[in-house]
Amino acid sequence: MPLPALTDLTDLVTLRHTLHQHPELSGSENETAERVVSFLQRYNPDKIYTNLGETGVAAVFNGISPDGPTIVFRAELDALPIAEANQDLPYRSVYEGKGHKCGHDGHMAILTALGSIVHQQKPVRGKIVLLYQPAEETGAGAMAVLNDKRFTEEIKPDYVFGLHNLPGYTLHQVVVREEVFAAASTGMIIELQGKSSHAAEPENGLNPGQAMAEILLGFNRIAEEKEQFSSFALITVIHARLGEVAFGTNPGFATIMATLRAYMPEDMQKLKALTQQCVEQVSANYSLAFTIRFTEEFTATINSKAEVETIRKVASRLDLEQQEALQPFRWSEDFGHFTARYKGAFFGLGAGSGHAQLHHTDYDFPDDLIPTGAALFYGIIQEILGQ
Repeated sequence: MPLPALTDLTDLVTLRHTLHQHPELSGSENETAERVVSFLQRYNPDKIYTNLGETGVAAVFNGISPDGPTIVFRAELDALPIAEANQDLPYRSVYEGKGHKCGHDGHMAILTALGSIVHQQKPVRGKIVLLYQPAEETGAGAMAVLNDKRFTEEIKPDYVFGLHNLPGYTLHQVVVREEVFAAASTGMIIELQGKSSHAAEPENGLNPGQAMAEILLGFNRIAEEKEQFSSFALITVIHARLGEVAFGTNPGFATIMATLRAYMPEDMQKLKALTQQCVEQVSANYSLAFTIRFTEEFTATINSKAEVETIRKVASRLDLEQQEALQPFRWSEDFGHFTARYKGAFFGLGAGSGHAQLHHTDYDFPDDLIPTGAALFYGIIQEILGQ
């Protein structure tokens, strides 16, 4: 099956470069959304939803017959708080400390390219929806879209598909996996409260430093006792702070931040329970008050078996190399919120074996993937509709 022709590929590459040049962080993707909507107008979608889940966009293309499934394809709007190191890039980020270092600009271009194909080759039935989701990087965007009644009650998906470019894999290679594709993760913030005093009179205060040290060691022990988990589980301490930098003060508070990560949902729940128990026990031993909160929660991305098989069939028809991921990916994706409710799957698309890795300062999305990703998405439509 040949790749569908993209007569406006040059314009789509220019769109990608423009999006790359003007990155916006999670929850603030207003100009990005406006650029996407403006570009989509040339394809005459039947309806465009804006401010979906706050800043998201959804473009709806009706098939020739209204009867049939609603198939949603998703890309992400947001960039990262990472500076652009590609000094010679003609379209480098104009915003200091912000960059499209995960390829979301490319994913948006792929999705828009699908709009070009659907505009030229209208599906025989059903609805095709291009979803540009906000705030993927913080894990808040998918749930924000799902909490928008326009998505659940008007768009009403039957299927949801998404992809992510994967540096380190052969360019254009399709990477699939049934069941868990990407790990669950959450940020954990612990605050310990004791009592400050003069550094010359530590006996008159309650310094949480030793408790903080014991919690860090306790977290290490939890992660090392791997037999208590059914699969991969990890705790990464990413920040620890004891008081302020003041040599005359015995500090009275401490903060610990850690990322909990697991492939299986039950292991994530166990990680949460064990780390909370550790904090509670150590705090009680030192008579400290404490608070625990979780942030940036990503559920595991779990694929439907039948929909993964659909992707395999399409990749074969397009003569694209395939690879089965032996293990889930350790990074997290909030796309799992969609596959928890709807039939669907998430897959990878190789960005090149020698390509800069995701979230690195010198990363840039390879434009060659735009027609490939769009062809895969359109092939999924054809496969589901039996065209």
